Parts: sequence; structure tokens; C-alpha cells
Amino acid sequence: MNKFRKFYDISQPVYDNCPGWPTYEVTTVRNEAFHERDHFNAEQIRLNSHTGTHLDAPYHFFPDGITIDRMPVELFQGEAVLADLRGKISAKEGIRTEHLKPYENLIREGVIVLLNTGWGEKRGFGEDYIHDWPYLTGEAARWLCGRGIKGVGIDAMSIGGWYEGTGRPCHEELLSHGVWALEEIRLPDELMEHRTCYLMAFPLKLQGFSGAPARAVAAV
Repeated sequence: MNKFRKFYDISQPVYDNCPGWPTYEVTTVRNEAFHERDHFNAEQIRLNSHTGTHLDAPYHFFPDGITIDRMPVELFQGEAVLADLRGKISAKEGIRTEHLKPYENLIREGVIVLLNTGWGEKRGFGEDYIHDWPYLTGEAARWLCGRGIKGVGIDAMSIGGWYEGTGRPCHEELLSHGVWALEEIRLPDELMEHRTCYLMAFPLKLQGFSGAPARAVAAV
């Protein structure tokens, strides 16, 4: 019998001209076949692999790092700690170790940490979502790696910040230790009533890519 009572889709949708990294070409979707004409429907999408809910592989920041298709699939699922930082973190602010200390007894080897900043509810083209999201500091990333986690997710555009000096430190710390980053998730209030969940976030098998879109699901 399935031990899970409920499943939550924590992915953000991808659609024509959806929000994405400001310097990337915008996502475009078009119908390539129509039922009225072709008797079936098929669509074409053009997007950067780091758009919407997606995973970063070590190759994203390290040319000799492993690509997303070569990462073992068992890494993309497991027990996840739900760190509720809503109201504790502000725009453009770095998430520090002190923000994570309340969850220290749950953050242990092999777990995944999901960071809820509240930014998932802001998704759109406003300045707060496109540039001013909270991010994980290099110092906090180092602390998480030291505890042996296998992945970390955030409900913002990126695990690192937009502004100079805020984007690279946590990416380099996490990815150099083989810890993947799951970006642009959305953690619903009902899920946050729990302290932990079981996460499944399997990326597309895009050969040689630095990252890939994923359908992220949390089960309790």
C-alpha cells in the first residue's frame, strides 16, 4: 500500500513568454499541428534549459563537471526538509546559516533541503521576482554541504542572487560537491504544515546539458 496520503505538484508552469532569467531569450510556444487540420495536436517549444522549475547540474558552473543526463536518477528523490523562511528573509537578502539552524536536527546526510522564501507566490515580471529575490549565501551553502545533503531547492528564480557577487558563491559551493540545485519551485501553504516531505524531481534526460526542466512533486 502506498505510504503517502497526498501529492503536491510544486512545479511552476512553462508557457509562451513565461518568466525566465532576464538575459535569456524568452520562451516561445507555437502549435505545430492542429486537430482541425491534422487530426491531432502537437506543439513546439523553444526555451533555455534553465527556465521554469529546473535542476542545475555541476556542468552549469564547471566545464569538467557532470552533465544532467549522467547524474544517477536516485539523486533526484528522497526525504526533504521544508525550511519556512517566509517573513524571515527580505528582497535581495542572503539566506545565512542562522536562518537554517532551526532545522539543524533534520538536515543530515542524504536529505534534500527546500527553501520557502515566499517568492514562489510572486512569480511574474515584477522587479521583486525578476531581480530582487532572496538567495542562498556561499557560507550557508558550505554549511549545508558539510552536513552531506544531496540537493537544495528554492522558490525563487535562482539559488544564487541576481546582483554582482551573489550568484556564483552558492552555485560553486553546491555544484563542486555534487549537490544539485532545484530552482523556481512553489511550495503551497498546505504542504508547509509539515516539517518534511518526500521529494521527486526528475529532470529531462537532455544529453550534455548543464540543467533541465523537471516536474517536482512533494509527497506526505
